Amino acid sequence: MNIGASLSILLVLSTVHAFQYNQLAQYVDEHQEEYVEALRDWVAVESDSSNVLRRPELHRMMEMVAQKLQQMGGAVESVDVGDQELPDRQTLALPKVVTARFGSDPNKHTLCVYGHVDVQPAKLEDGWATEPFNLTEINGNLYGRGASDNKAPVLAWMHAVEAYQKLSMALPVNVKFIIEGMEETGSNGLEAMILAQKDTFFSDVDYIVVSDCGWLSRRPAITYGTRGNCYFLAEVHGPKQDLHSGVYGGTVIEPMTDLIGILDTLISPSGKILIPGIQEAVAPLSDDEWRMYQDIEFDVDDYKNKIGVSKLMYSNKVDLLAHKWRYPTVSIHGIEGAFSDPGTKTVIPSKVCAKFSIRQVPNMDPTVVEKKVSDHLHSVFSKRQSPNTLKVSMVIGAKPWLADIHHPLFEAGKAAIKRVFSVDPDLIREGGTIPISRTFQDVTGKSIIMMPIGGFDDGLHSQNEKMSRYNYIEGTKLFIAFLNELSQITEAAV
Repeated sequence: MNIGASLSILLVLSTVHAFQYNQLAQYVDEHQEEYVEALRDWVAVESDSSNVLRRPELHRMMEMVAQKLQQMGGAVESVDVGDQELPDRQTLALPKVVTARFGSDPNKHTLCVYGHVDVQPAKLEDGWATEPFNLTEINGNLYGRGASDNKAPVLAWMHAVEAYQKLSMALPVNVKFIIEGMEETGSNGLEAMILAQKDTFFSDVDYIVVSDCGWLSRRPAITYGTRGNCYFLAEVHGPKQDLHSGVYGGTVIEPMTDLIGILDTLISPSGKILIPGIQEAVAPLSDDEWRMYQDIEFDVDDYKNKIGVSKLMYSNKVDLLAHKWRYPTVSIHGIEGAFSDPGTKTVIPSKVCAKFSIRQVPNMDPTVVEKKVSDHLHSVFSKRQSPNTLKVSMVIGAKPWLADIHHPLFEAGKAAIKRVFSVDPDLIREGGTIPISRTFQDVTGKSIIMMPIGGFDDGLHSQNEKMSRYNYIEGTKLFIAFLNELSQITEAAV
């Protein structure tokens, strides 16, 4: 076939795809009230995975997911992933992971959609303006816990598949779903399930998409990297019991004093990590990365005002984004044993425990980070010549994830965003950690893309979480367009 004929065929296909997309987009617009009601039903379920008393609600939520996928005609399975051991040694059944398949054409690519339907805790008295589990629309925003993280994106993917079905159009690619209910507390049981189904459920999967993230600004975005997380506990043990500071103060070397002293050696006031060997392991910022960050739509003053501070660590956009996404940082999260209850307590705690984490980035290894941190703190502690004892332990060692932005999967994502929003997307990274992405990458070897539809101001994990109606509806269209663009990836390109 000559070049002219090939171009003609591509032009015809492009015209057909454009016509189909317009029909599908119109269907979405006509059914948006149904989509909002579906989200209302899901938000009403208090699927808080951190509260064992809410576990029945979490099971009910997973049953609703399975029922929705069954109503769509999918091949659905609810997979038992075992039990969760509680601090009191009792066990509690984990919510089942729901999988589904739509289409099994061996001549088509297969996309796996990952999502979760558990949520963070929320109460009206926490500072919400509306009841957190009663979806409330105000000025085009749909307020409710889990609306953006992650119930609306999961539903949007289902709406996208359903739109093809309702218009009797063949799905351009096979679609699989894997939906869990424990993401907010560590995805208990999911990694083992992925390992167990590597050669079954995932055997024919070509690509995996995660929509559990958000835009950086008002411009649509595609996410290609996340930081990892090494989470530490540093415990200092002293006297055999708590002591009265008036009776014993000035005679004992206090554990809290030791703990504060060693914590002060982790990071400087300017944000420099002081632990030897941590900064040296970081991949250098390339010229290409610098140019990408320079082109990203991001207003430093808006960012500063949004979080309510008068000064940031860095004043220019590139430095700020680089330290937000691709450089490690130390954060001290709290101290246990410090009697934080209101009142003027005068107690010397016998044991105190600090919680801190290091967000890690490519070229850093959690096992190496663990040793560097432990060696550093024990070295500093020994110089204090304290009679107290120090114990350092790493309780989380999640690796970072980084994708190849030149993979055709990302070209398909960019083309879909261009079709729906008429702009080129920002290519961004996340400063937070989404461990499942790295798990998918390591276990399945498949290509992964993060395609968010949440807004930059959705307030994930915070009071007044919301998903705008615009992002929800246009996001559904984006997923429709993405399925279409995926079908045009050739094996040669991959």
